Amino acid sequence: MQLTTRSIIIKNNGIQKTEHLVKTGHGSVSVVVFGDQDKPALITYPDLALNYMSCFQGVFFCPEAFSLLLHNFCIYHISPPGHELGAAVMSLDDPVLSVDDLADQIAEVLDYFGLGKVMCMGVTAGAYVLTLFAIKYTRRVMGLILISPLCKAPSWTEWLCNKVMTNLLYFCGMCSLVKELLLLRYFSKEVRGSVEVPESDVVQACRRLLGERQSPNVLRFLEAINERPDITKGLRKLQCRSLIFVGENSPFHSEALHMTSKLDRRFSALVEVQACGSMVTEEQPDAMLIPLEYFLMGFGFYRPSKCSVSPRSPLSPTSISPELFSPESMGLKLKPIKTRISGEV
Repeated sequence: MQLTTRSIIIKNNGIQKTEHLVKTGHGSVSVVVFGDQDKPALITYPDLALNYMSCFQGVFFCPEAFSLLLHNFCIYHISPPGHELGAAVMSLDDPVLSVDDLADQIAEVLDYFGLGKVMCMGVTAGAYVLTLFAIKYTRRVMGLILISPLCKAPSWTEWLCNKVMTNLLYFCGMCSLVKELLLLRYFSKEVRGSVEVPESDVVQACRRLLGERQSPNVLRFLEAINERPDITKGLRKLQCRSLIFVGENSPFHSEALHMTSKLDRRFSALVEVQACGSMVTEEQPDAMLIPLEYFLMGFGFYRPSKCSVSPRSPLSPTSISPELFSPESMGLKLKPIKTRISGEV
């Protein structure tokens, strides 16, 4: 199907940002592109009710991760339909999409940009969609970077919680209770705060951004995710390397462990982040740096040698002992990360 696009080009600090609204066979989708499109592509897909600003800002605004990723990739931030900044309420005439439709929509977006194999990074619901995409289009995925991913059908607990949110979104919109349920999904109690301790800046920022979401659009994505099938059997079909991050306090911690156990152990790695919820990209983005660098080394990607790093940076050569550059280093416990690695990464 022929695609059309509306694009806005912005240059910031020498990095080109292009905003596209791409029309596909499954409706329009927003794609924000950062960097040189001649470089290999890294696509991102956020969790429920989020977009790239609220889901990936932490890891991409971290100077070391930013230089590592932008040096090697052009970043394509794909938003679920109606989740982009300033999105209008979706029309009743817009198709109601399944998770399979969302995965097919990604393939159409890649076709528009002329992309072949891509690196994928997704968080929870977004990780599920990208994993499904990788199962359906195995030759189009170079590698998977999954944060607190899903692969099974919803448990009764998750299904019930999602149904409560569905009814609240339908009758009350993005009310305070829906926001609280979503924040419980994203963050650990350490950053959500308590009576004695105020919630962290990252939680406050996320709460504000949730208030900007159009509840009918969020409802559509939630219904698709709540009706998702179990894709565990398809994991063995994956022909790419996978790096999985999960917060120890994530409600989807056991799901990430299950998924790791079903992946080919020769090409998968698990990183458990202590005192962290589901959204590692925002809550503890620094914990992702070293595993990301080792993972990307396996594809021949490296951070720029002249990159400006602070002496305390986890990517600074002076802070990493030589033996950590061996493949076995992924099996070491590096606070605040503990890693479980099977075979080669």
